[in-house]
Amino acid sequence: MEKFTEKTQFSILYMGTPDISARLLSKLLNNGYNVIGVVCNPDKETGRKRVLTPCPVKQVALEHNIPVYSPVKIRLDHDFLSDISADLILTFSYGQIVPKAVLDFPKYGCLNLHGSLLPAYRGAAPMQRALLNGDKETGVTLMEMVEAMDAGRMYAKQIIPLTPEDNYTSLCAKMVEAAYRVFAENILPYMNGELPGAMQDESLVTIAKKIKPEEEKLDLSDTREHLFNKIRALSLTPGAYVYLEGKKLKILSAAIEEEAAGEVGSLRSDKKHLSVLVGDGYLGLTSVQLEGKKAMDIVSFLHGQHEITGKKLS
Repeated sequence: MEKFTEKTQFSILYMGTPDISARLLSKLLNNGYNVIGVVCNPDKETGRKRVLTPCPVKQVALEHNIPVYSPVKIRLDHDFLSDISADLILTFSYGQIVPKAVLDFPKYGCLNLHGSLLPAYRGAAPMQRALLNGDKETGVTLMEMVEAMDAGRMYAKQIIPLTPEDNYTSLCAKMVEAAYRVFAENILPYMNGELPGAMQDESLVTIAKKIKPEEEKLDLSDTREHLFNKIRALSLTPGAYVYLEGKKLKILSAAIEEEAAGEVGSLRSDKKHLSVLVGDGYLGLTSVQLEGKKAMDIVSFLHGQHEITGKKLS
């Protein structure tokens, strides 16, 4: 069996779709990995004019003249594999269930970089759920791809500490760095059969379900801590929201303030500060985005508001 000593000795078919996946693809390419093809979701209509737009991963691939394959449903359409001779498939946030015919295709198997410390948070939204639950750490797992969702053998992990200042956007940036690190440190041992890996303990499995649109709306009767964590989990996108005088107000960052009782949703303010009374006290709003406006810090937002104290969020 040949021994791999350099990252250029094996070829990768990369599968991914959103921005976080595009950033990892860029790092792989910039660091000399031999990515010979990309599989991503099809172009989508975006913006008010509904312009057909390639996903971030496809944009990176096109910039590097890498062939792109965009099946609508890969479980039904994977004939494109006959055009490719890849040693390994690497997936990071692709967005579709990969069928057995694809998993069996490459000689050295299929690896996935999953955004949690498995077996915790299998599923579509591991990073958001970790933030939503107020976890103190999360991470990324380099794992074997199998037919069952995120159930394969684990080869390596990288822990990511979480701070109260972290939100989904900052965690995505940390996740890209951790994913690259755990891949780069372990791929040659894996290719050479030196990583035995470990099976997941099924008794410890938790599921990270996709964030539904209705979850983006804040219930102000909830606790300060839970609302604070939900805002972090949904910021900067899609953004947790409430309503101010019938307009959607996204709360992009917040701070836990003192315990208090009173009418939920009531606002108090001075020129530099705005807080709302929630289920068990005050939650300070530090950056927001009013419907039809740009995101702004709370001081800038208050410049455009008159007599906001006494108004209510709903």
